[in-house]
Amino acid sequence: MSEINIYNDINEVLSALAEAICTKAKLAIAERGQFNFVLAGGNSPKKLYELLASEKFKSKIDWDKTFFFFGDERFLPENDPQRNSLMVQKALFVTLKIKDSHVFKVDTSNSPEEAASKYIKCIKSHFGDKKVEFDFVLLGLGDNAHTASLFPHTTVLKETAASVKSVYVKEVSMSRITMTAPLINQSRTIAFLIYGKSKAEAVYHVLKDLEGTINEHPARLISTDKDKTQWYIDTDAASKLK
Repeated sequence: MSEINIYNDINEVLSALAEAICTKAKLAIAERGQFNFVLAGGNSPKKLYELLASEKFKSKIDWDKTFFFFGDERFLPENDPQRNSLMVQKALFVTLKIKDSHVFKVDTSNSPEEAASKYIKCIKSHFGDKKVEFDFVLLGLGDNAHTASLFPHTTVLKETAASVKSVYVKEVSMSRITMTAPLINQSRTIAFLIYGKSKAEAVYHVLKDLEGTINEHPARLISTDKDKTQWYIDTDAASKLK
């Protein structure tokens, strides 16, 4: 069972998760010389990125040895305001003066299939002859229990390869590029960041509802190894857990 950390409010959640990221970054850099960090999109992580870039935290990580990836991306032009990469650029990269060469963005200049294929090639190239094993993967959780762009009733949920795939999501009328569950699951650390009452139902279905299916609640595809996967949630998001 994943480790579930419940905090009183959003600020406590963000602070605890920021500390955990700093600890894992230091460990990764000490042991392997770099920190490979997979970022989540959406509204919830934005506050976390701003916190990591703040005076309190920015000196706790060696950013020159940190490399950034995206767990998923909307298939939109590079400068579209809905892109995850643009949100993170403003919240984190600009403030910390992160080098472009340390940020692996999804190239959406061709087809969704080509974008996915090119992205996994870039990732594999970065890891060289080693297994693709990210040090830290940050995930969010949608109200419908999706994570990354693993949406309910989509074909990508059946993927068995540790890869990146394109998927058309009818629910949002858009193509997405996403890491598959097997790719996410072979990471060293996975952390869910969730807060707010609106997430309580989804949290319950993923963690406690024994009758629901993966097709209905895709975040269930993510590893539940307690030494690997941790949930950082507030009391509102945890309100339906017994």
